[in-house]
Amino acid sequence: MDNDCREIRVTGRVQGVGFRYSAMLAARNLGLTGYVKNLPDNSVYIIAQGSADAISNLIEWCKSGPPRADVYSVDYSLHQPGDFKSFEIR
Repeated sequence: MDNDCREIRVTGRVQGVGFRYSAMLAARNLGLTGYVKNLPDNSVYIIAQGSADAISNLIEWCKSGPPRADVYSVDYSLHQPGDFKSFEIR
């Protein structure tokens, strides 16, 4: 398995709509490790590590998110791989 790692930032109405929990479930279903957290600017920040295909699928999921979310943008970039055991909410 290749060990790709991406930093993903999602903006829009993405806090208070179950985005972190839904992202955690999506990432776990894709076999990814890392974490998701809310940022003070009302965006959501994700570190996702795993196969490039799985990360691409998570990025695509982020573009719509859970039903109550209203996503404006999804930005992502390479990130230094970490020693993640699972995918969690922080």
